[in-house]
Parts: sequence; C-alpha cells; structure tokens
Amino acid sequence: MRTSSPAISATSAAFSAVLLVLLALLVPLSALSAWVDLEIDDTDRYVAAVSPLSSDPAVQTTVADLVTDEAMRQIDLGPLQEAVREFLHESVRSFTTTDAFRNAWDTANRAAHEAVEAALDGDGGEAVTIDLAPVIDQVKQDLVRDGVPFADRIPVERTEITVLGPDQADDLRSSFRWLRACSIWPAVATLVLLVLVVGIATVRRGLRAGLWATATVGAGFVLGAIVLRVLVAIGRGRVLDEVPDSDRDAAAAVVDALTASLRTTVWVVLAVGAFLLVGAVVTRAVLRKGKAPADVR
Repeated sequence: MRTSSPAISATSAAFSAVLLVLLALLVPLSALSAWVDLEIDDTDRYVAAVSPLSSDPAVQTTVADLVTDEAMRQIDLGPLQEAVREFLHESVRSFTTTDAFRNAWDTANRAAHEAVEAALDGDGGEAVTIDLAPVIDQVKQDLVRDGVPFADRIPVERTEITVLGPDQADDLRSSFRWLRACSIWPAVATLVLLVLVVGIATVRRGLRAGLWATATVGAGFVLGAIVLRVLVAIGRGRVLDEVPDSDRDAAAAVVDALTASLRTTVWVVLAVGAFLLVGAVVTRAVLRKGKAPADVR
C-alpha cells in the first residue's frame, strides 16, 4: 500500500494552484486573441456578425430617428411640421423592415469595418462609427419611388452612429494591437500545455495522478470562462460609457453582436471544464472504490 508523503502532497497542491492561475489567464487571452484575429480583423466575418442587426428594433429606431431629423432640417412647414415629421418617421421606420434596408445596412457595415481597423491602427483621437450615408441613400430612393411627400428633401450626407468613443478607442488600441500580434497562438499553446500536463502526470505517477491533473484542468477551464465573461461585461460597460445617449441602444446592439461569439465561447469552455472536472473526480472515486490503493497509483 502506497501513501503520499507530505512533500509530494504539497508539491501537487502547489502545481495545481499554478496550473489554475495559468489557465485563468490563458483561457481568456486565447479567446480574445482568436476573436480579434478571426472576427474583428476579417471583413466578411465582421459583416456577418452585425448583419442580423438590420432586424434589431433599436437599430431600426435609431436609423429612422437620424434620417427623419436630417430631413426635417430641410423642411419648414410651420404648424404642419410635427405631422410631417411623424409621417416621414413612420415611412422610414417601415422601410427598415425591407430587404433593401438589409442590403444597405450590410454595405454600410462593410465600409464601417475599414473605419474600425483604421481607428484601432491609428495614432489616437479617432472614434469608431458607422456611416449611415449608404442606408440614407437607399431610404431616399425607395421613398421617392413610393411617392412619399418630401422624401426628395432627405439629404444624403455622412450621418454616423458612434460605436466607440475616441477616448475608449485610445484605451483599447494598445490591447487590440497586442491581441492581434498574439493571433491564435495562445490557444495553441494552451492545448499543448494541457496535453503535456495530463500526459506527463499519467506516465510518471499513474492513472489517478492523470485524473487529478484532468480535474485541475477542468477547474481551470471553469475559472478561465468566468474571468472571460467578467472581462466581456467590463469591456461592454466601458465601451458604452462614452457613446452619446441617442446612439446608446444601437451601439449596445452592435457591441453585443460582435461579442456574441465570445459569450458562446464562455459557455463552451464552461461546459468542457465542468465535464472534465466532474468526469475526472467521479472516475477517480470509482477507481478508489473498485481497486485496492496498491493497484491504482
């Protein structure tokens, strides 16, 4: 019958603590750097992520408000002003439910992606915005074709929704550059580390040691997933702090769409971690019951 010496137990505990800390850092780093590399830096994936927002009520309302406000600056009808404003607003709001609007929204966001990259690569002082000029142009064409009064007075000019204020963009710029440089390599390094840790523990000290290492890895995944979720929540709050109130709902929808894959990653990592942790603990308990301590190291 083998017993573990206090020195070995202390060493195992210290190793487990170090591994937990490493995973708590590596899991969010891996997810964030892969997210920047695979989604934020890729135009097609970026557009695909925000494309469904053309059906989001907050985005539709913000677009209708902006287009109506710009148009009404060109119109002065005295006592009929508010009635015309309401009619034009409803017409624009109705247009935001069409396929033409969805196509215009995608076009605007494809151009916006260039602005995102320019802001994150720039020297400072640049906000991240979505220019609605392509959307407004499509709105105007469709409303004029449908004979909506005063639609021809809608000006087609740069009209922006602020997604990230200049100060917040400056704060995040260095972090994004660092994450971009890391690319997917932290994720690769994490997987290699886990295979080595579990493999070496199993080969050198037996199955039970390998299961203990697996349980530690599972706990580290759970902890890392929690850290990632907290970072996403903090980042969302910081981004929206500087956005004008008129753009806040639409900006929140954009941020949530772009970070949806990160929130999915949180749940996937959490589920994998829980599975590894519970599975390893249960298997270890079964082995302890089914075999004498001398049989299973």
